[in-house]
Amino acid sequence: MRLLIVEDEKRLAASLAGGLRAEGYAVDVVHDGAEGLHRATEEPYDLVLLDIMLPGMNGYRVCAALRAAGYDVPILMLTAKDGEYDEAEGLDTGADDYLTKPFSYVVLVARVKALLRRRGRGAASPEVRVGDLRVDTAARRVFRGEEEVALTSKEFAVLEQLALRAGEVVGKAEIMAHVWDFAYEGDPNIVEVYVSALRRKLGAERIHTARGAGYRLVAAP
Repeated sequence: MRLLIVEDEKRLAASLAGGLRAEGYAVDVVHDGAEGLHRATEEPYDLVLLDIMLPGMNGYRVCAALRAAGYDVPILMLTAKDGEYDEAEGLDTGADDYLTKPFSYVVLVARVKALLRRRGRGAASPEVRVGDLRVDTAARRVFRGEEEVALTSKEFAVLEQLALRAGEVVGKAEIMAHVWDFAYEGDPNIVEVYVSALRRKLGAERIHTARGAGYRLVAAP
């Protein structure tokens, strides 16, 4: 999953980004409202963490603009303000959840995971089954039959994108957009490296290549 943090407190933004990357997410960070709005409309984010008190364009206006333009990305608002009025205003502009600073990092991660599940990527259950392969998107664990398969965070993230659209062709560009952050400037063929690793660990017959189009996860024969 790819997240966008719009937060003008640079130390807090860096801390949140580091923690969320350790959880396996790809994370981009911007520090003002106008750039946050631009980035959220240009890139395929799975969730936006949006501070309210931002320079130039506050979080309420960013959220309202995204909703008015038809973007349904989950938005978790972060603010130093407190009180029912502030929360109500944030939710009225279209935010999905609201967290007041200072907050527990554990609570933040729980809210992020809950919003991602609620959006439907994990459906009613966080577990996705493709034949005898079980991908638990909440616990970030993978089982082949009864055997657990150890994956790195990036391997899991690539597999998750394929599992959530099992049977469909998922393009390399789509996988890149959700698994690697905006600042990635490495080898564009990195997706092939991780698909090869997944084939070694899960069985080559499970991931088919659609030449020139992408990859498709299927049940093992």
